[in-house]
Amino acid sequence: MRNPFKFGTIVENEFFTDRTQELQYIVRVMESENHLILINPRRFGKTSLVVKAAKQMERPYLLLNLQNVITTQDLASKLLKEIFKLYTWEKIKHLMTHFRIVPTISTNPVTSGIDVSFQPTSDSNVLLEDAMALIEKVSTPERRLIVILDEFQEIMQIAKGLDKQLRTIMQMQQGLSYILLGSQESMMTEIFERKKSPFYHFGTLMHLNKIPYQDFLDYLNERFSPVIGEKSETVAKEILLLTNCHPYYTQQLASQVWELAKYEEIKDNLVNEAVVRITSNHDLDFERLWVKFNRMDKQVLQALCRGENPLQNRQLATSTIYSAIKRLMRMGYIIRTEKYEIEDPFLKRWINDKQL
Repeated sequence: MRNPFKFGTIVENEFFTDRTQELQYIVRVMESENHLILINPRRFGKTSLVVKAAKQMERPYLLLNLQNVITTQDLASKLLKEIFKLYTWEKIKHLMTHFRIVPTISTNPVTSGIDVSFQPTSDSNVLLEDAMALIEKVSTPERRLIVILDEFQEIMQIAKGLDKQLRTIMQMQQGLSYILLGSQESMMTEIFERKKSPFYHFGTLMHLNKIPYQDFLDYLNERFSPVIGEKSETVAKEILLLTNCHPYYTQQLASQVWELAKYEEIKDNLVNEAVVRITSNHDLDFERLWVKFNRMDKQVLQALCRGENPLQNRQLATSTIYSAIKRLMRMGYIIRTEKYEIEDPFLKRWINDKQL
């Protein structure tokens, strides 16, 4: 019997936690030939969800995380590499005859994948236009390509004016479906909801929430039953109480609990033992992280650990606290659902144990 919980990579098949309604909605948007903008905090499973939708529709998809892109030239190169993963060279080489700047294409002996590079002095705007044109050409009415760009808010950091250039290209393309994912709500809202933005109302806007409590409880209970038996529901409830239904951390904690129950045959205080081990494994990482926070950041995080609303601290200026919250949200340490909360429950546990 293998561990039924998976985290840290795209989750598929039996590892996928049921998001039936959200999945159906995404499929409907894709079938209508509209574009989709999906916003949610990091590690909520947005990438796994849209990949599952693409596979369910049996349509080819191109997936690129813009956090891994450095320059416009790098964006063009990585887009081409993703195309080569989907289509054979024999199928697309004739479609590249329109390229104004011919890339250098080689096989990586380590990964057996395709590497794409350009001369450093090449015009990056031309490179991107050619790469985007190829994306349109490989898509067919029978197998319309879905282009998934993750952490889309990063276009504002890659190059000045990249948002305008992309929007100009994308609005002229036919036969493609774009899914644009983002974890920075304020930045994504600025890109897609501000009237002066090039991407204003580019597509259907969707917010992905946490998995409903009962759905997650049933999911955990079913998978724990073979190794824990009658205690499975109690353990599942303890996990969700600690993770607050955060998809990534629920899977992580559940995986550790399952390992302890299955291979170490621990019967009592399973969840606490799993939390202690995960927190201990990250002790040095959390220590280094804590040192980098400024004093206001630390005060905000400590307040959240105590269950307080930092904005209600009358001893500090609200604007100062709010600036710290925005900064911590931008860096991914704080998320806001019904309220502000520390994203990582294990960091929260570490702060409670060592900094309060």
